[in-house]
Amino acid sequence: MFSCLDSKEKKKQFFFSYGVFMINGMLALSIGSLLPFVKEARGLDYVFSGMLVSLHSVGNLLSSFTAGVLPVYLGRKKSILLFESLFAIAFALLLFGKGPVALILAFLLTGLARGAASNFNNKTINQLAPGQAWMINGLHAMFAIGAFLFPLLLTALTSVKTDNWIYACYFMLAMGVLAWILYYLIPVEDEEVAKSVEKQKEKPKADYGFFKEPMFWLCTSILFFYLCAEQGVIGWLITYFKDSGFLSASLSQVMASVLWIMILAGRLSAAWLSTKMKKENLLVMMGVGFVIFFFILLFGRSTGIIVLGIMGFGYSMAGIYPTTVSFTGQLIQKYQLSWSFILTIASFGSILMPSVIGKIAEQAGIVYGMSSIVVVILVDLCLLIALKMYMAKRTR
Repeated sequence: MFSCLDSKEKKKQFFFSYGVFMINGMLALSIGSLLPFVKEARGLDYVFSGMLVSLHSVGNLLSSFTAGVLPVYLGRKKSILLFESLFAIAFALLLFGKGPVALILAFLLTGLARGAASNFNNKTINQLAPGQAWMINGLHAMFAIGAFLFPLLLTALTSVKTDNWIYACYFMLAMGVLAWILYYLIPVEDEEVAKSVEKQKEKPKADYGFFKEPMFWLCTSILFFYLCAEQGVIGWLITYFKDSGFLSASLSQVMASVLWIMILAGRLSAAWLSTKMKKENLLVMMGVGFVIFFFILLFGRSTGIIVLGIMGFGYSMAGIYPTTVSFTGQLIQKYQLSWSFILTIASFGSILMPSVIGKIAEQAGIVYGMSSIVVVILVDLCLLIALKMYMAKRTR
């Protein structure tokens, strides 16, 4: 299983990538947990709050593309260090910045750092083991560990005093610095840096041939609608439960950790199952659970039913992203820029949905805002079935 890690450098790349991605999970997903506190402390409405979550996704989109192109000019090491420093700057703005502009910049910068980290780590692991879904699922499992740890920390701090959310920001500032140090320590063989116009002309036209590949559009569409649902739920989940009154503020934070614990369990399960069955069949199974448990989460009114919905939803959704990414392994190897375009196009989903939810919530209430996610998860299930049919046709 680890035969691909046949050198000391590859082993370091593997373990450092897994470790720093866990910290990135904490840094990137903290915005959903912090949003209710920032919203209350700064007197924000639903529309502006939704815009902040979308700005995180805008940053994610911008860096998903530029972090794929910039290494050609700066090298991979310098590029990731540049982008990763933005996490620490973002939390410094949350702590010391004044006014809406500081908030806008803070949320935008967290997205810029997240997108670059995702690009770097996914590409690194895919290059170590192209097409091996277990390794990508394992990477995203580490992200989930970081994501569920932060709400627990925040709950522990704010259960004593609500204003203690500020101390959580100080902790995240320190984590941003630590992540930067870890990226500095990752052994990276920099891609060739373009030094002349002549070298640019030598770039093969086939680099953009992925636009003609059905697999590119299927995987990108699945990721687009998946990210609509993921960012919609993760960005608004705590605010939804708190403002609707279905759960208390502290229990809402715990539910965020429950969600990510189940995402962790789901990613580990998906990593194992992907070695036992066809990946396309596994995706359809996860897609069905994705839909069923979201309905339970949305329409549940008792604590027990809500917990069941969150657990099932997190477990079902967990492997969809990394398993879909594993189908792009050959594309990424064949076309240098394909991964950047997949991430960039798919990221529009995570930009669009939080603002849609915020706009609906401001006019009709947060319950109706969250209900809009039903449409995107149903479309995503249809696309997963289409991918299964396409793979069946290819193997005939």
